[in-house]
Amino acid sequence: MTGFILGSGSPRRLELLGQLGLVPDAVRPPDIDEEPEKGEMPRPYCARMAREKVAAVEADEGDVVLCADTTVALGRRILGKPADADEARAFLAAMSGRRHRVITAVAVRKSDRIWEKDVVSIVRMKSLSEAEITAYLATGDWRGKAGGYGIQGPAGALIPWISGSFTGIVGLPLAETAGLLQAAGLKVWA
Repeated sequence: MTGFILGSGSPRRLELLGQLGLVPDAVRPPDIDEEPEKGEMPRPYCARMAREKVAAVEADEGDVVLCADTTVALGRRILGKPADADEARAFLAAMSGRRHRVITAVAVRKSDRIWEKDVVSIVRMKSLSEAEITAYLATGDWRGKAGGYGIQGPAGALIPWISGSFTGIVGLPLAETAGLLQAAGLKVWA
């Protein structure tokens, strides 16, 4: 019996998998060092994180393991999950009135084979006033989110334009993820 393991503690990824009719048999978030290497660019960093996560998840032979990493990039700068409200404020101020990239890399492992794909989307954040930043931070929605915001929550009101994959920005690009899971032999909408 092939098991399906989600290597992520993200409630958003679990929800998105539900849109594909998938419920993992187990949820096992891997514990890896997510520190970028010196001079590492956002896209290669994101792909490396997804690969390292999928390799770190314990699974039986034949299990299908899915991991993903979402990285917010402002130019060459990686904006990870803010440590506190001050860092979230700094991230939002830096993105205010500008476009940034949201990269989500997905890795699927079955036995010793790995399938992977990354999706890059462009997001424009409106010019934010101090009052808007303060009000958004008060929602607490920034916690645990790359770049300090989640497009699917209250921050959606701060984003007038995107180009790319909405589900990729949320944390799991569904079209690409479905393709990878099918390549690994998992039935989608079964």
